[in-house]
Amino acid sequence: MKISTPGRICLFGEHQDYLGLPTIAAAISRRISIEGTYRNDTQIIIHLPDLNAKESFFLSETLPYSKGRDYFRSTINVLKRRGFVFSRGLECKVHGNIPINSGTSSSSALIVSWANFLTRHADNPTEVSPKELGEIANAAEVLEFGEPGGMMDHYSTAIGNVIYLESTPKIYVEGLQPQLGTFVLGDSQQPKDTLGILARCRFGMEAIIQKVTEYDPTFSIFTTPYAQAAHYSSLLNNDELGLLKANLEDRDILRTGKELLIQSQLAANGDFDKEFGQLLYRHFENLRDHKRTSTEKINRMIDASMKAGALGGKINGSGGGGCMFMYAPDHAEAVAEAITREGGIPYIITVDEGSRVEAYREA
Repeated sequence: MKISTPGRICLFGEHQDYLGLPTIAAAISRRISIEGTYRNDTQIIIHLPDLNAKESFFLSETLPYSKGRDYFRSTINVLKRRGFVFSRGLECKVHGNIPINSGTSSSSALIVSWANFLTRHADNPTEVSPKELGEIANAAEVLEFGEPGGMMDHYSTAIGNVIYLESTPKIYVEGLQPQLGTFVLGDSQQPKDTLGILARCRFGMEAIIQKVTEYDPTFSIFTTPYAQAAHYSSLLNNDELGLLKANLEDRDILRTGKELLIQSQLAANGDFDKEFGQLLYRHFENLRDHKRTSTEKINRMIDASMKAGALGGKINGSGGGGCMFMYAPDHAEAVAEAITREGGIPYIITVDEGSRVEAYREA
């Protein structure tokens, strides 16, 4: 059996999910696949030719972890707690074309593929829903190792297409079906600075919220109007005030973006592509200027893309490097060339479906 799962881009809500705010993400046409079958013993062997590596271990009642982020073992342990039984070994090969360590959820796509593969190869095989696949993958990657992170990556790659995700006050996921054109993903080939970015965007913003709430108990990141941020100018320095305004505006940009995406499902809108691109770029400006997640190279890649005909775009993922993407329904090739000239690696992509069975063969 062969299972494949897409990577993802975050359209709206970047660096907001850990504040309890919603996100909108899209699965992309770059995927990771797992192909394999049963063995005649109890050994699990996973070939990783893209990384020139291999992992192997024997099944046991509870699999001990040999390292941090031991996701192949953790996924089996999570599934066992959910009632799945594994007594036969498996041998698999992993292959993918999602840029690695670049903010496009290659690791989450791998875990979703592995979870999908395992649920179909247990002694009691079950086809679980895409939402449950996302929950299983999140438990295996985030909860099992106490790592920071939301569920956007796992839900987006498991469910596919475009999703709207709320995490507060409870998990709510809504599938969207907008008629989106072509994107161009650009890998800057710069390593991400996840910890440095989080120190500012998450912990810095949490400190600002605490300071503002102590001063004004009615303040809420969910409901306080953007214009009210000016009331806190005497409390915050310019840098803090800019970060607060950026988060309030990005919250509102997402709400506008969701309405726009839903409207595109219901009726033709000749200005949709332009309006959608403008919202992406407004989000990017806040990420660049106030959350400071971008880099000079990525800024140049985005500027060159806009001059080549892109309608908008933004840095993707945690930032400090990694990937950006541009919405270019009419000029994808020109935008790809512009990204190449700035030293990036471009990939022309479209929105894609979620984790799926690519091929099936009886054991």
